[in-house]
Amino acid sequence: MTTPDTTRQEPAEQDPAGQDPAEQAPVDPTPAEPDAGDGKFRVKLTNFEGPFDLLLQLISAHTLDVTEVALHTVTDDFIAYIRAMGDAWDLDETTEFLVIAATLLDLKAARLLPQGDVEDEEDLALLEARDLLFARLLQYRAYKQVAALFGELEKGAQRRYPRSVALEPRYEGLLPEVMLGVTPKRFADIAASVFRPKPPRTVSLTHLHVAKVSVREHIDSMRALLIAAGQLTFSELVKDCEETLDVVARFLGLLELYRETVLAFDQPDPLGELVVRWIGDEDAPVVEFDEDEEYG
Repeated sequence: MTTPDTTRQEPAEQDPAGQDPAEQAPVDPTPAEPDAGDGKFRVKLTNFEGPFDLLLQLISAHTLDVTEVALHTVTDDFIAYIRAMGDAWDLDETTEFLVIAATLLDLKAARLLPQGDVEDEEDLALLEARDLLFARLLQYRAYKQVAALFGELEKGAQRRYPRSVALEPRYEGLLPEVMLGVTPKRFADIAASVFRPKPPRTVSLTHLHVAKVSVREHIDSMRALLIAAGQLTFSELVKDCEETLDVVARFLGLLELYRETVLAFDQPDPLGELVVRWIGDEDAPVVEFDEDEEYG
């Protein structure tokens, strides 16, 4: 690789035509070729020749002036390099080029701003952005150095192989004896159960279709209880109910019997115990319901 010109040069002034002298500097017309060693993109300019990331490092170290670098030539060379690669171009390398090229472009724009007092707020914002660009450059260099360090550590770890040795004799006596805890027959049963096909699982549909409750059956049951006892509390009438629907059905049945004037309700205290008394005849006709009158 040709050693870059390390002589510090002052930023070139623009000519009356308004063109950057770097844009007029003669460059090597030969498109950039991938290096024979690592296949990476290399820059060929009049004042620099080498890897593209090295160009950024020299500019950050103030060894090379960014205003003397023809960025449009570097961009054209990289596009030609990508086209020459065809379908084998590397996405990571392209992304790295875009990051470095954007940083160089921002640095060059910041360096071309006039020095001294700045009154325009837009120019002041550009100067503040210049400091952020240098911070981003340092961050990029740090990531690149850490990536190289990780690569070296990975190469060193790949050359290490653990040593496989048996247990030392002095520790063999400390191992406890293995106690299976099962007989051979039990072990055979366990093995057989593993290979035995399991019955298919059944899915319950009770949560989709709740069973209906017959109000007439509960009326007949309460009628027999009240005729035999004379009076009962509501808690006593529903103590044999297993589901909430059964309690609701018995309450509806009490309302039907009350409508037939065969019952009387007593509740001495508000929210107190409800007492149900039978006041009808034992041979009173049974309350008639439709066959489809069910609750649920």
